[in-house]
Amino acid sequence: MLPMLLSLLCSVTATKACLQCDRRVRLLHDDLILSASTVVDQIELKKICDHAYVTYRETSGERNGLIDPTTLYRARTEYQNEFARFLNTQHSGSVTFEAIQIMERGRKILETHLDTFVRDGLCPNKCGLLKRRVMDCFSCRYKTYNCPSPLGQLDCGEYTVQAEEGGQAMLNCFLPWHRILLGKPEYHYSWAPGVPGTKTLDDSEFKALIVTDESSVVLNQLHVKEQGTYRCSLRGQDGTIFYQVTFLLTVSPLPDQTQRPLITLPSLPHGNKYSPFHSTEGLMVPVIALVTTLSLVASVGLTVVLG
Repeated sequence: MLPMLLSLLCSVTATKACLQCDRRVRLLHDDLILSASTVVDQIELKKICDHAYVTYRETSGERNGLIDPTTLYRARTEYQNEFARFLNTQHSGSVTFEAIQIMERGRKILETHLDTFVRDGLCPNKCGLLKRRVMDCFSCRYKTYNCPSPLGQLDCGEYTVQAEEGGQAMLNCFLPWHRILLGKPEYHYSWAPGVPGTKTLDDSEFKALIVTDESSVVLNQLHVKEQGTYRCSLRGQDGTIFYQVTFLLTVSPLPDQTQRPLITLPSLPHGNKYSPFHSTEGLMVPVIALVTTLSLVASVGLTVVLG
């Protein structure tokens, strides 16, 4: 029986999955086994740990058998905290029975975190292609996992952008899953001039603008001639396109600056040289001559009348 038991223990221990891929978890279990007071208890605890590894493998296998470093860290941290409380508790019953309970608790923790990861975290891309780094729960090794678009396309739609002449417009094609994309992808911006949305454009009609690590660009001091169809694509170093989006930019011209017309006075009839804007110096001479003549006539008349 002893050789058969050892053979069974070795075969089970060789099968590792998710939670025990972390060295800290394996050390917790080893310390628990060595803490037993008798050899019999150590053998029983070893059997319990190995059986727990089998249940961990089955649990992970039912959920794609994959895990990312963040999910593994969360599961391991929560399990460590539970294990610490288990060790600090005064055991009133059988240590083997309580060990089974804590191992089962670890399986449930792994199950909860894997459910969340598979549902929300494994392939968060609703469009585009995601290549990411995950751990294989059976080999405990990292590998590349491809998440194709659920719709089977790289184009993630069009967005309408409006701006005024002289203003600015921001184009941003970032999505949260871009952070976990494997490698060092770059954002390629290009554009096709013309009124956006009026015709179907070919790739040859787009002119390259900029290649950058930043997901957004800002267009300043816009002119009407800069409106058009802008395209942003996320590409790998080998040219693979992971994601693409289109912006339809319309630039509205500023309203015309109308000037008030100058008011001009009607011209005088031909031959009339009088103008209210002429200098009064030319009018003073005839007025003075007329007043002087009238004064002389009045003086002569009075002299004659008075004898």
